[in-house]
Amino acid sequence: MSTTVSANNPSEADGPHPYSKPTLSDREIEVLLAWFSCDTKANVGKGLYISLGTVNTHLARVRQKYECVGRAAPTKAALVARALQDGLIDVKDL
Repeated sequence: MSTTVSANNPSEADGPHPYSKPTLSDREIEVLLAWFSCDTKANVGKGLYISLGTVNTHLARVRQKYECVGRAAPTKAALVARALQDGLIDVKDL
């Protein structure tokens, strides 16, 4: 028996849907959005009163979560694209 897969009903056996959203925590989103508006991760840490290591940990977890849903985001530009696609930010916010 074959299974028909449509864009509205992807099969779980075929892997994650290309537009699956990862479940990001509020803090992960906060760090991610702060990084988009800062030149450096060190400035993100200063602005959020967290260490650079904590900033890196949050961003690594965000990247890992995107990887788990099949939407790798290895660079800052790729993370910006994912945030735009997922409605976390708007082009006007950049």
